[in-house]
Amino acid sequence: MAVVLSPDLPLDEWLARLDDLAARSAGFFLGRPVVLDVTDLAIDRPQLKDLLAGLRKRNVSVMGIEGGRPSLIEPGMPPALKGGRPAADFEVATSEAAEVSPATETKAEEPPVTRQALQSLIIREPVRSGQSVTFADGDVTVIGSVASGAEVIAGGSIHIYGALRGRAMAGSLGNASARIFCRKLEAELVAIDGIYKMAEDMAPELRGQPVQWWLDDETLKADKLN
Repeated sequence: MAVVLSPDLPLDEWLARLDDLAARSAGFFLGRPVVLDVTDLAIDRPQLKDLLAGLRKRNVSVMGIEGGRPSLIEPGMPPALKGGRPAADFEVATSEAAEVSPATETKAEEPPVTRQALQSLIIREPVRSGQSVTFADGDVTVIGSVASGAEVIAGGSIHIYGALRGRAMAGSLGNASARIFCRKLEAELVAIDGIYKMAEDMAPELRGQPVQWWLDDETLKADKLN
């Protein structure tokens, strides 16, 4: 299950209350995916970046941001999640390079440019627990498995030639035609264009099977691969 955090202003006081919760419940956030709900929270992008940095210092792993204007999100941040609800105020961002790291780092904002044709990134080794692969400019192919606690985020489609045990988020910059393919579905979370399903919401008959995911009118659908 994901933990939903809904901060309020002032953020420093909210973080102090979070510290108090962590002190009283040791290990509460350890290894648990977190959704940051910023619905109706009047913050700008620098404030959101500072908030995410504060959560990282507290070992809180934010897998997605819900309820905020998509213009708040930039490459390197956790992706926007919509949970099936339509979003507005979309702002296209660009990314110069792919990143594979134990924790996703924030990148400096870049001036608007014309997007190039979609490219692809091939990862020729497993994505291990704690690693994050982010590639906003196209498809990601993993020749191996994605471990529990790892994540792959792509602007295009995601192809996993092994078991998907972690999180896969395709179409991260608003590409509703993106798809997710995996040889063995054991995922913690899958998302396309911010619309997501957690493990407990996936059909039991798909577990352990080769599966593809796609969007149909803002509904996330899945089927076994032949």
